[in-house]
Order: sequence, then C-alpha cells, then structure tokens
Amino acid sequence: MKLIVAGDFCPRERVATCIENDDYEAVVGEVKSVTNDIDYAIVNLECPVVEHGAMPIDKCGPNLRCSRKAIEALKWAGFDCVTLANNHFFDFGETGVKDTLEACRANETDYVGGGQNIKEAGRILYKEINGQKLAIVNCCEHEFSIATEDAGGSNPLNIVKQYYAIQEARHNADHVLIIIHGGVELFWLPSKRMIETFRFFIDSGADAVVNHHQHCYSGYEVYKGKPIFYGLGNFCFDGKPDDYRWTSGYMVSLRFGESQEVNFDIIPYRQCADSPNVRIIHDKEKEDFFEKLNDYNAIIANNEQREEAYNKWCGQNEGMYKVVLNPVNNRYIAWLFESKIGKKIISKRKLLQIFDYLVNESHIERVRMLFNREINKR
Repeated sequence: MKLIVAGDFCPRERVATCIENDDYEAVVGEVKSVTNDIDYAIVNLECPVVEHGAMPIDKCGPNLRCSRKAIEALKWAGFDCVTLANNHFFDFGETGVKDTLEACRANETDYVGGGQNIKEAGRILYKEINGQKLAIVNCCEHEFSIATEDAGGSNPLNIVKQYYAIQEARHNADHVLIIIHGGVELFWLPSKRMIETFRFFIDSGADAVVNHHQHCYSGYEVYKGKPIFYGLGNFCFDGKPDDYRWTSGYMVSLRFGESQEVNFDIIPYRQCADSPNVRIIHDKEKEDFFEKLNDYNAIIANNEQREEAYNKWCGQNEGMYKVVLNPVNNRYIAWLFESKIGKKIISKRKLLQIFDYLVNESHIERVRMLFNREINKR
C-alpha cells in the first residue's frame, strides 16, 4: 500500500486564475507524475468550497474560499481524499461546509475530519487498498472552525477522543494514519506539547503521524519505528512568492506492508514562487533542501536546543500577544504599562491571576463560555 500525504492547498491569486480557466496542468502537472505511481493520495483542503451565496463568519484572520473547480483540479492531479480538519473549513459557515461536502461527493473524492456536526467530523475514514484496510483519523487545533453537536465544522484535537479513535481504528484496520493540522505559524520546529502529543498517538497504536498548518516545513523523527512528520509546509498556497519558507515544502510517500513496518520517502518541491505551480525539485536544489531538513531533525532530537530555539522565537514574536491582551492599543498606553506607574496598576498579583485563568483547565472552560456569550451579544 503506497500513500501520498500533502500539506495545505488553497487556490488563491495566481493559482485561482489558472484553476478557474481549467488550466490544471499549469498548477499541478508535475504532481500528477508523482501520484500516478501511488495507490491513494491525500491533501489538506485549506478552504471551503462556496458555490451558493454565503457570508463569511466573524473571526480574526482571513476568510478563505474556493470554487468547486478546486476539487476537480485535485482529482485531476490524482488526489483521492481531502482532509477538512483545519482552521478555515468553517470560514463561510454552514453553507461552506455543505457546498464542500457536496463537491467532494460529486467528484468522488473522499473526505475526513469535517462534517455537518461534531459526530460526522470525528468519523474515521476506512479504505480498502490492495487487500489491506487503512484507517485515517484527522483533527485540528482549536480556532474558529470547530464543529459542535448542532453545527458543522472540523474535528478538534482532543487527546482523549483521538486515543479512543485510534483504539477503534486499530481494531478495525491493518494500518492507522493520523493527520493533524496545528503548530506555530511560520515557525519551523514543533513545540514540546506537539512532540508529546504526537508520540502519544504512536504509543496509542498509530502507524504514522503527519502534521501541517505552519506554512513552512518542519523536520521529522522515527519514534519506536514509526514516523512522525512535524510539518509539511504549504502544498499549493499563493501569496508570498519571495518567502522561501512559504514556498517550500514536501509530500510524504508512505509504504505500508503486511508487517507493521512503515517505510517512507520525502518528495520536496517549490510552490507558487516564480510561477503559480508546484514544481518538484532536483539536483543541487534538492540537496540544499535535505541539508536544511536534516538540520531541523537534529534540533528536534536535541531537547535543549529545540527549547532554546522555541523560546527565542516566542520572545521575538510576543508583541502580537501583548497587543491583543492590551485592551487599549497605542504606543502611549504601551509605554504606560511598561512604566513604574503601569506596573502598579497591573501588579504582579494581577498578572498571576490572569496566568491562572489561562493555564487552569476549569478556568479555561469558563473563560471560553464568557467570551462566547460576549461575542454572541455583538
């Protein structure tokens, strides 16, 4: 059984123009040459299909969308399945969810990780391939796309629920693949939480774990004989043609046999840089890619070095959190809060109380309820 797993696909800007003009060859022609030798290919659909009139939901960040032709382009390129557990699937509410599922069914494209309620979104996808049964579990970190009992959306990352899903999949299938959408955007290493969670999924019975979302590729490790890929990068996502991190990524080719051994290959590419396409890289460009990837792997294997890199990144980017948490955002108020007077107004005791609300599980639940009520009033 040979699989391909690819990262985030969002047809916008130059890519959207090509796809709406039915020029699929220009965008994913080279990918088709890869999927031709694969039994089953999976890609993350990073936006809903919106065919009917729909309004974007209220959220922070962009509301992404695509047309039904995006599914047709993926089908043309050889993809058999789309993952829907991501932070944009509910960007256009119930209409976007419904249109996406209908487009997938119309194009005979499998989907997993999304549905019209939480039960549907959490369903395991089972596929019979070459006499073996594959189970796929797909989930994402919490943002604005999460399904509920009464509303559509994505399957949330919930370690307890994923544990039971893996147990069910292990009982009913020969191989279990976990695909997750999470991590720190534009940061090329996993956090300690991600490593612990993904390793736990292997301990629970998964045969491989694949992650995407960060818009840049990360490294991988083999844990207890099973591969964990911490970030594939964008698959086809136009928008930053001059940013190497944004325009580089890799697909993972997984090979499952009758034994529990999992073999894999990495297929690196450049996407939406000089031209709006996915271009498989070779020779010197490929060598440079793997040199950087091996550097990432070495850091992931070194807890102290990885934590140092993570803390440094967080320190360089903490301003965005201060802006959001500060109720009045201007440079004078910011200066005041950093002054002696400001530190008396917002005392250490006050900061400790806020910290408690952010780390304690019971407080977090109540804070979420409070914000949901306040948002619904507006």
